[in-house]
Amino acid sequence: MDRLKIGLIGCGHISGIYLESNQKFDIYDIVACADLNMDAARAAADKFNIEKVYTVEELLADPEIDIVLNLTIPQAHAEIALAALEHGKHVYSEKPLAVTLEDGKKVLDKAKEKGLRIGGAPDTFLGGSLQTCRKLIDDGWIGEPIGATAYMMNRGPEAFHPNPDFFFKAGGGPMFDMGPYYLTALVNMIGSVQSVTGSTNITFSERTIKSQPKYGQKINVEIPTHVNGVLNFANGAIGNIITSFDVWGTKLPNMEIYGTEGVMSVPDPNYFSGKIEVKRHMGEWQEVPLTHGFTDNSRGIGLADMAYAIKNDRNHRASGQLTYHVLEVMHAIHQSSHDEKHIHLSSSCERPSALPIDISIDRLELLNHR
Repeated sequence: MDRLKIGLIGCGHISGIYLESNQKFDIYDIVACADLNMDAARAAADKFNIEKVYTVEELLADPEIDIVLNLTIPQAHAEIALAALEHGKHVYSEKPLAVTLEDGKKVLDKAKEKGLRIGGAPDTFLGGSLQTCRKLIDDGWIGEPIGATAYMMNRGPEAFHPNPDFFFKAGGGPMFDMGPYYLTALVNMIGSVQSVTGSTNITFSERTIKSQPKYGQKINVEIPTHVNGVLNFANGAIGNIITSFDVWGTKLPNMEIYGTEGVMSVPDPNYFSGKIEVKRHMGEWQEVPLTHGFTDNSRGIGLADMAYAIKNDRNHRASGQLTYHVLEVMHAIHQSSHDEKHIHLSSSCERPSALPIDISIDRLELLNHR
């Protein structure tokens, strides 16, 4: 099968893993990269043997590029996506889909108008651990899901990220940065969210960068850094989520799913693998072996699935509808806190199709027909 050609825009911190994964998948090739910082684009091309180094405008204008891989900062996601769609290219974007719901809707509407695909991160829900969790739920191991908890709490990225400023601006914060992993995992396992209640706070109005090359510089915080949400799922389950850049540590679990017949401990949804435990009725906790492949860092599997879907005219799993729904959930939690009221969501999405258990890196061609 002919490979689709990918043009990568945004050669920053996250681009490395996508470029490393380029050779894992036989359905696409990253053939060009671009960045506002041409030195960064050239460095990425040299390190990963990328054929072409472009300006952003040159990449968008290249008629051979089929899909734009949008790895820019969140504030640029919608602008780049809309420009790529106007040039007749499919788009796969890092999370979130856009900073605002209005821009997210514009992206989906433009893709529909042009007959093009929108996909987006995170794709960790396609990894071995979360697909095993999905299978356990679908197979009835814990009965019908009735509740969930999700916790992501640390001291924030200013201690390690080379350019942490954007994490504390619109489109950042712990919910928009890390929430997509947890919320996407929950939608994959339980289904869409109907309504939310939220409470948020900016604990520290200023942050000091502890990483190089900006060590000692100050950041004015413009987005809540401690966010609590209550999620009412369409199936009747109730979930709790806390994301924070303000705590020194926690012993809380990453995620748990509560069902009518048992409980499941879900590993960190930021990763493709991890320990899964199930407790049924009054029995003991038991570890469950993973049923699926993609247990190493397989970022790019969502892009590969979208590429196969384009070739075979089927739905892709890490879809624009999923990323938009997650975006609305995050905004609704913040809005609920600001307005001091319960928020009903306007969007919904179906759970993405589960991966078959025989899918692995060397059998990814099976996605051709599934």
